[in-house]
Amino acid sequence: MSKTTQETSTSPAAPVPGTPEPLLRAEHLVAGYIPGVNILNDCSIEVAQGELVGIIGPNGAGKSTLLKALFGLVNVREGRVMLEGKEITNRKANVLVEQGVGFVPQTNNVFPSLTIEENLRMGVFLRPKTFDRRFEFIADLFPTLAERRSQRAGSMSGGERQMVAMARALMMKPSVLLLDEPSAGLSPVRQDETFLRTRMINKSGVSIIMVEQNARRCLQICDRAYVLDQGRDAYTGTGRQLMNDPKVISLYLGTLAEDEKAAKTARVDAAAEASAAADAASAAATATTPPSTTPPSAPASSPTPQDR
Repeated sequence: MSKTTQETSTSPAAPVPGTPEPLLRAEHLVAGYIPGVNILNDCSIEVAQGELVGIIGPNGAGKSTLLKALFGLVNVREGRVMLEGKEITNRKANVLVEQGVGFVPQTNNVFPSLTIEENLRMGVFLRPKTFDRRFEFIADLFPTLAERRSQRAGSMSGGERQMVAMARALMMKPSVLLLDEPSAGLSPVRQDETFLRTRMINKSGVSIIMVEQNARRCLQICDRAYVLDQGRDAYTGTGRQLMNDPKVISLYLGTLAEDEKAAKTARVDAAAEASAAADAASAAATATTPPSTTPPSAPASSPTPQDR
């Protein structure tokens, strides 16, 4: 596994003769939002055809900035981005969509006043004649969207809107899809649905680079992953390798585990305290309750003549 024992970026390894060129490769990216302040600092990643690659790391590591730099939304000051061997650094988003790069932002990723069908039509505004064919593909992946195509996107749940956003990005038949924290803000059930949906899209032939804050779940489904730290790709390997790497666990996954353990311990302690308090209250009530002084019930008397 490369770079699991070092914390600074190195140049991506040169392709081995006879192996295919990575579908998308970012080399030594330096990028940021304002002059003189870099968010990415010599960051390098790559994704092969058919791969699902995860990007994890602490808050502020530059994960979302990386996707925006790949998609031309953040200016790349140094380094380059290659797609199928051709440079696409700092190209405009509409050009990248035409060339096969899709992007699903974390928020504001649907047109809420438009119906599902209208949202999907916006996805093929560069190729409107392909709508029917691409809609059939989407209907196979997401039957719910086909059944509810006339429903307004703004009336849907967060998980359903995320599905619409993914579907719209797929309408242009991208070769690589960039997902920015697709499970953010969703319930645990909806999160699981989103991860399963992401894997399903990948199995349909679309390469995926997914930024995800839910690191453990991301590592469970991805083929490979990168750990970003301070704008650099600090570690990389398969999901299983990173989940079992001592340094990655201690630096990036350990805190989550400790928080989960502490929360579980707190719940157990709270339950024990509540049970003890209930037992004490029951014992106190028993000790202070005076003996019953209610006279015994009189036996039923025979009916009187008047009763008869």
